[in-house]
Amino acid sequence: MWKEKMTVYFSLGSNVGERGANLLAAIAALGDAGVRVMRVSSFYETEPVDFLAQAWFLNCAVEGETDVPPLELLQALRGIELRMGSKKLVAKGPRLIDMDILLYGSETIDTPELQVPHPRMHLRRFVLVPLAEIAPEAVHPSLKRTVKQLLQESPDRSTVGRTDPAE
Repeated sequence: MWKEKMTVYFSLGSNVGERGANLLAAIAALGDAGVRVMRVSSFYETEPVDFLAQAWFLNCAVEGETDVPPLELLQALRGIELRMGSKKLVAKGPRLIDMDILLYGSETIDTPELQVPHPRMHLRRFVLVPLAEIAPEAVHPSLKRTVKQLLQESPDRSTVGRTDPAE
């Protein structure tokens, strides 16, 4: 039985509807998923990456503590997204809420459903800037680099700017 408490980091994003309210609702729902929220970054206005023909996102990073196993946690996140009404109609496209597990302790998980560390986190300023605010010294278990180092080394030059959550 899995009962060890793990520190887990999430990336949350929204670019549909009341983006700040969507992020706050998703953060609040983490408790029902078995996650004790420890820290939340500022909210950041970020330009879309990959699929560019869409509204800008509001993103944040969340540090939590959980004893929920990784795949169960992923299912709980998908449940929150569904309950909030998020639909992923286009890959990398507009979404009411998107919740990703970035780091789960120092675990490396590679299954068809879940890859941790998140496979593109080190290439995404919209992930690294908020994460560096709350966990600059967290270490990527595969790359053996801190979040702060990953941000400094990231090839991504997209715009990421701190904003007021009330937007």
